[in-house]
Amino acid sequence: MHHPVVELIPLQTIPLVKEGDCIGSLICEALAREGRGLKDGDVVAVASTIVSKAEGCYHDLSTLVPRNEALAMADKTGKDPRLCELIIRYSRSIVRVGKGPIIAETPHGFICASAGIDTSNVAGTSDIVCTLPEDPDASARAIRDTLQEAHKATIGVLVTDTQGRPFRCGAIGVAIGLSGIDPFWYYKGERDLYGYELHASLISRADELASAADLVMGQSDEGVPVVIIRNARYHPGECSAQSLNRVPADDIFR
Repeated sequence: MHHPVVELIPLQTIPLVKEGDCIGSLICEALAREGRGLKDGDVVAVASTIVSKAEGCYHDLSTLVPRNEALAMADKTGKDPRLCELIIRYSRSIVRVGKGPIIAETPHGFICASAGIDTSNVAGTSDIVCTLPEDPDASARAIRDTLQEAHKATIGVLVTDTQGRPFRCGAIGVAIGLSGIDPFWYYKGERDLYGYELHASLISRADELASAADLVMGQSDEGVPVVIIRNARYHPGECSAQSLNRVPADDIFR
């Protein structure tokens, strides 16, 4: 079976995003400047930080007064007590507090460090931080609507974040919002090279795509918050990224 080469195309002229910006329009303008277009089947991966900035998910730590729980958390972890206060406010639950990391469950059901609060590439000061978008699926849907209307192409959109994984060192890109993409790839019923029928192969295709985009986005001063993924195999669909969350009752480690 022939598979076309998957391309990762960075958009390198996205400006610094400010509150009220339309991410879809900024992407369209960057595509025009860079002489690019969108094709049917493309996936547009968008870093959650610029979505949060456009949607005004800023917080000034200097305005926060830490509660006793946040002070105790800061004493144990060495983190800024004001950041600990914000983590508590933007968590459905605190899963674990260690000597450094604070693992929390966000209102979306994601289990991640510091409730996904971002202190880098936000405003140039450690006092201004971003929380995750309130509804990343809706954000992805709005971006997709703008891009499809402008480019007359059927595409998918991912809102991505960088998060750690249980029992693995290091963080990778994951999908926290999506539109036009079934987050899973199902191999059940297909056969391997030796004819063995696959029964339980469920792949998180949305996270694979997010991680691929992260190779180009980077984490420091690359200035590439949007990546076009071309020729990737995925199932179109209208799902929520929250379907990637394991139901607590099915998680043997909780």
